[in-house]
Amino acid sequence: MKVSVIVPTLNEALIIEESLTAIASLNPHEIIVADGGSTDFTVSLARRMATRVVISETGRALQMNAGAKEATGDLLLFMHADSRLTPESFEKMTGQMKLCKPAGGAFSLQIESEKISLKLISTLATWRSKYLNLVYGDQTIFVRADIFQILEGFSPLPICEDLEFFRRLSRQGKIILLKEKVHTSSRRWMAEGILFTTLRNITIAILFLLGFPPQFLNKWYMVVR
Repeated sequence: MKVSVIVPTLNEALIIEESLTAIASLNPHEIIVADGGSTDFTVSLARRMATRVVISETGRALQMNAGAKEATGDLLLFMHADSRLTPESFEKMTGQMKLCKPAGGAFSLQIESEKISLKLISTLATWRSKYLNLVYGDQTIFVRADIFQILEGFSPLPICEDLEFFRRLSRQGKIILLKEKVHTSSRRWMAEGILFTTLRNITIAILFLLGFPPQFLNKWYMVVR
């Protein structure tokens, strides 16, 4: 199975080399960086290591769609620049996609921190995904390329595009939530405060599901690098 890894970026020069090195160790079919107009050295650094670098309008949904348009793999894996997968987790994903042929899925979340509060948040995030079908992009969503085309990609929302996409994906057939974990940086929780970040994220998700305009909700979400 050919896996195209698509990484949306915006001013990630501090971590992009480390991130792409980790992705390359998974031996995917290709690595596509979809940049949204970085003003630092993200693009030049990415061009040294990625299969392709695609420049698009700013916005994670728009960037991921632009990257997917250039992808040639059977399976699209959307990974945040500050997330990591082990080779074992990657192989588990491809094995499950070959075995039971689901439409797609995601990994369980592990925030990289020794803080008990963040370990608890990681556990609750996995519970939320399993029982409420609410999956965020930091859980590294993967989807068959043909299904992605049927769904016409991510909706061009400024926020919650991951929640909205996964809910549509779940209506296309079987989806899987792997117990294997994707490790994601704790930088947002550290920068904004653990309690504030957690409550803000929950509030945004609830209001989005209740129909509040994403353009309004996006004003509460600060870019952290």
